[in-house]
Amino acid sequence: MKLYVFFLYFIYFFHHVKANVINDDFIKTKGVHFMLNESPFYANGFNAYWLMLIGSDPSQRHKVSSVLQNAATHGLTVGRTWAFSDAGYSPLQFSPGFYNENMFQGLDYAIHEAGKNGIKLILSLVNNYNDFGGKNQYVNWAKSQGQSLTSEDDFYTNSVVKGYFKNHIKAVVTRNNSISGIAYKDDPTIMAWELMNEPRCSSDLSGSTVQSWISEMASYTKSIDSNHLVEAGLEGFYGNSDTQKNPNFQVGTDFIANNQIPEIDFATVHSYPDQWLTGQDDEAQLNFLTNWLKVHIEDSQTILKKPIIFAEFGKTTKGPGFTPQQRDIIFNTVYSSIFSSAKGGGAAAGGLFWHLLAEGMDSFKDGYEIILSESSSVSDIIIQQSKRLNKIRKMYARLKNIEKWKKARKLKD
Repeated sequence: MKLYVFFLYFIYFFHHVKANVINDDFIKTKGVHFMLNESPFYANGFNAYWLMLIGSDPSQRHKVSSVLQNAATHGLTVGRTWAFSDAGYSPLQFSPGFYNENMFQGLDYAIHEAGKNGIKLILSLVNNYNDFGGKNQYVNWAKSQGQSLTSEDDFYTNSVVKGYFKNHIKAVVTRNNSISGIAYKDDPTIMAWELMNEPRCSSDLSGSTVQSWISEMASYTKSIDSNHLVEAGLEGFYGNSDTQKNPNFQVGTDFIANNQIPEIDFATVHSYPDQWLTGQDDEAQLNFLTNWLKVHIEDSQTILKKPIIFAEFGKTTKGPGFTPQQRDIIFNTVYSSIFSSAKGGGAAAGGLFWHLLAEGMDSFKDGYEIILSESSSVSDIIIQQSKRLNKIRKMYARLKNIEKWKKARKLKD
């Protein structure tokens, strides 16, 4: 009888664990790890900034569906995309507080399709650059209302501009998805909010101005959404005390201080040695990349004590003498550093390559594009990384379930 009761308990336990795996949840952090359903989560993923734009066109939105389905079949778990488009062509936000419902529905569609395919999304809220409006558009909006502003860096300090941006954060975070009916702030498909794509501040290279802005905006975001993670969108450049770790310039951010803000849940790094070290050969660029990965993983592990995602990396096909093998080397280098850290329980939690396209999107090609059906060697590398990280996740899940089983058996005995 005792054995029979234990067997019934085991069946219940199995189905309970299975249900926990199937039922989605919000991603959280625990030390240097992401956690999903009480097990470590790894972000092998991609950038696809265009999901909202293409999703807003019913005649084109099948490309959103197909690219997300294809990503899922390659084991990709996270996508990063824009939740902004300020003024200009096909805007999400026409002017402060006035929104294009058609574009919002495009974002609704992207989130809904990502959820169907088991892919989490990181949604970025504004651009550092003028593409899709960016921080300069916010400054221009304030100037048109009589604010005396002289620099796009006033975005970080002017109270009117900051008010405009907070209103945008609130509009996006509290949006009700027109397809699912779920408020964004309550949707576990969304992994995190990114405050800005690649914040930079040339008027204050110390990182202090950006530090204050990140602290204020991260706190505000958390005040209206306690479910989701928040990250700053940093490229990984260090401040005055660690300039030797940078390529050969500063951008007004401080990787350590900016990410030590309590409301920032994880660190991000972008990696473009082919852009940052244009006068150097492939070997020198690869050596830089290897060290860039190493120091950021170490600093996230020992100083920040937070997970780190390499949120953009790639290799342009437009460089002199490009070969697919050169790109494969970059992907393998990034992926190997992540895997080496992850398998040892370290802070590296994933990488998102720049950028994923569907077939027939030639106008979106920038040299870094990956079309999985047309890039066989790099597609194989992506699949291999997905499998390796998934094995680590399953290993930790099994160990946790064994511990639960032992505790349950001890209680029964």
